[in-house]
Amino acid sequence: MSQSEQLPFWETKSLYEMTQTEWESLCDGCGQCCLHKMEDIDTGEIAVTNVACKLLDLNSCQCKHYPNRLDHVPDCVQLTPKDAETLTWLPKTCAYKLIVDGEDLPAWHPLISGDPNTVHEAGISVQDEVVGEEEVEDLEEHVMHWLEAGNMPFNFQDRDPDFED
Repeated sequence: MSQSEQLPFWETKSLYEMTQTEWESLCDGCGQCCLHKMEDIDTGEIAVTNVACKLLDLNSCQCKHYPNRLDHVPDCVQLTPKDAETLTWLPKTCAYKLIVDGEDLPAWHPLISGDPNTVHEAGISVQDEVVGEEEVEDLEEHVMHWLEAGNMPFNFQDRDPDFED
């Protein structure tokens, strides 16, 4: 196989084998993991809200202080390969989850499209769909739906997850 025909790293490496740069590039920038969630202590069910972390830029869906986010939000989840295998609230479109499940990256993923805006154009991101936590008094009033283990969150009814370019 010639160098130009080599498979992309996400098709040849496990999440555990990736470099930090490769790992970070898998993030599609949807912002879904930056939404506040609540867990019912009795049932373990998880509620997804439409409330974004204070560090999420609601337009770009990027963290405003990504390298130092844990200094500003100590309970920010720093995803690991193990998390990709076990967290039930990761969206079904999450590249980390797709790779764990042996699935291909979708056409709108920036690594495939070459354009970081396709995640927004495809309606996968939280852009224009969420509010910042500083605008919210009662998180429970912003629950979009409850998840049971294995169910996938954040499917906007007015968006098309089957985006093709």
